[in-house]
Amino acid sequence: MVTRSVLRGYLLEETLAWLLRHSGYELLVSDEQDPIELESHGGDLRVRGRGTTHQVDVLGDFAFTPAFSLPVRLFLEAKFYQTRCRLDVVRNAYGVLEDVNQNFVHQRSSRPRRRFQYCYSLFSASGFSQQAQDFALAHQISLVDLSTPSFDWLRQFVTEAAEKLWVAAHRHGVSTFPVLLIRTRLRMLLETAPADLLDAPATNAVQFQMAAYDVVDAFVADLRGYADTELLLGFPPAPFILPLSVSDRPRFVAYATEHPSHPILIRRTDTEWLASPVDAPDSYQLTFNLPPGVEAWISEDDEQVRRRVRSIKDDFLHTITIYYIDAGILRTCHLRYQPQQLRVV
Repeated sequence: MVTRSVLRGYLLEETLAWLLRHSGYELLVSDEQDPIELESHGGDLRVRGRGTTHQVDVLGDFAFTPAFSLPVRLFLEAKFYQTRCRLDVVRNAYGVLEDVNQNFVHQRSSRPRRRFQYCYSLFSASGFSQQAQDFALAHQISLVDLSTPSFDWLRQFVTEAAEKLWVAAHRHGVSTFPVLLIRTRLRMLLETAPADLLDAPATNAVQFQMAAYDVVDAFVADLRGYADTELLLGFPPAPFILPLSVSDRPRFVAYATEHPSHPILIRRTDTEWLASPVDAPDSYQLTFNLPPGVEAWISEDDEQVRRRVRSIKDDFLHTITIYYIDAGILRTCHLRYQPQQLRVV
């Protein structure tokens, strides 16, 4: 029987896939979408590596290909522990990346084949240990801390739904939790994957299935109340990506469409960073966090905070490129800011 923390992680992963739904991120759920790179084993999706295959719960294709690069695929993994996410989780992510990014080596055929640049993003509802932060930053694995106030609602919804599923499983005597059943139901309701590729597995625990579907349906209804809330992926000139939380997507899209390249104001609070347009600060607000290791370096010396914030801006944050889908069209927005526009509060 899965633990509560594992259940929370499953729900969080699917919710993050939904929050990223307009970021050019297409969820891969079947080997039919790529028979060369992907395999299916008993309902599990696996990615072929050089040495073995690797199970993946959430894997996405991005609609854009960066200049002078391969098409990008992202492993998304979420952890919802009571304590900080530790080094072993990040080390495992690194091992997977190393193997799948070399999967072309064992192919002896002279036939040209598609290749991808696989990336890995770890989301944690409880932060990361210092060792995990240092290792991830060194190996360009994106760590996203979801313990900040902007994600209070998300943690609450996930915690409550996971608890109800766990209780229902025990009440109905389910010894092996049907994770695929729940994932499939979520993806159908959230419309995060092609409907023709989603096929809910059969289960003998009919009463549990009915109870679980009631929990999942209520969970999705809660999420729908945050339909305008979204995660946008920001790409700075840095060895990390920035998941940008926008509380009112229509307002952001309206401004970004009219101003595809514009300067922004930035201020840093005790828990997160806030960005808004210079010319119209009330038009939208983006919330984001830098990698925990970078934040730790900024904050370790109170007398040097302002200088270090300015240094991070000059080195890594002078531009942020955002890709987003609007009415089926892939659009690009460039956020620009100068040193005098960086504020610490």
